[in-house]
Amino acid sequence: MATTTKQRLALAICDFLTTSLTDGTLQAEEKDSIDIAVNCISEAFGVDPSDKEAVSQAVGSQNLLQIYSVYEKLKNAAPSKPPAAAGGSTSSTTPPGPSTAGQQAPTEEQKKQAEALKSKGNAAMAQKDYAAAIDFYTQALALHPGNAIFLSNRAAAYSAARDHESAKADAEAAVAADPKYTKGWSRLGLARFALGDAKGSMEAYQKGIEYEGNGGSEAMKKGYETAKRRVEEIAAEEAERNASSTRNAGAAGSGSGGSGGGGGGLADLANMFGGGRGGGGGMPDFASIMNNPMFASMAQNLMNNPELMSNLMNNPRLRELADSFGRGGGMPDIASLMSDPSVAEMARNLMGGAGRGGAGAGR
Repeated sequence: MATTTKQRLALAICDFLTTSLTDGTLQAEEKDSIDIAVNCISEAFGVDPSDKEAVSQAVGSQNLLQIYSVYEKLKNAAPSKPPAAAGGSTSSTTPPGPSTAGQQAPTEEQKKQAEALKSKGNAAMAQKDYAAAIDFYTQALALHPGNAIFLSNRAAAYSAARDHESAKADAEAAVAADPKYTKGWSRLGLARFALGDAKGSMEAYQKGIEYEGNGGSEAMKKGYETAKRRVEEIAAEEAERNASSTRNAGAAGSGSGGSGGGGGGLADLANMFGGGRGGGGGMPDFASIMNNPMFASMAQNLMNNPELMSNLMNNPRLRELADSFGRGGGMPDIASLMSDPSVAEMARNLMGGAGRGGAGAGR
């Protein structure tokens, strides 16, 4: 069963192609090509062109060719302004759709038939038969195009059937036809909210409140407040993400700046080599080391200070470290190694003095 506007359109196209073989539009030798096209469309959209009930619901009382013929007549017509009603008010029962040049207004009999179809649609909605309701409202619109009430009702049926894109399209057409028919704004707000457009939803409900006057109805105000809360939640989530990014960037920056009391810079050096406070040694992460700005600064200091390099190579503890590593003994406890005053002093020199009484603190 076709449940979305696109699926119904796909069925209508399949129906048009199949009918073109039987009404003389196409020659019999085209049948194989048409069959292939119909099969491709039906498989792509997940519809069954042989389901006559589904096809009937998709095309309504008019087939695709008839609908397109009406479109061709109207597409170049310029809209004209409807005459203003006395006192600036419009009918609350059947507001007229926007009149267009070249479009014939429905007769009284057609209006009566359309109203009867609308009533059937309302009854189907009450029974939660949304597909039938959509079909009845579509038939009503075929008789009375642009009717804001019919469009708004069909938008409600689409929303109930979870076809929110179609609901949005109908609701937008309804408020364009008659902005003062406030149910159209309410249904537009609901459809936009369901599609994740909380700001657009809030704007639609606000319009509805403005057209209702007197502060708006409770239902309209409730919809507005719900959309507004979601807009605020989205803004708060975005602000938290930005703040988190800033905090992470700040933490990364402070990690390379050093701090006073023999902690900061020396602890960062120990952590860089895999043996922070209380650590038990282990192999360092050499990829992280090579990308660490502090390591790059240390390397630069070594190259610029031959005496420092000599002291480094002659330090007993560091020679012990190198011998142990060469014998396969693994990495020692770096934090313990840093407690040796001579090693700590060399580490400070390597980092350009970071860790002495706060001299390396960032500014």
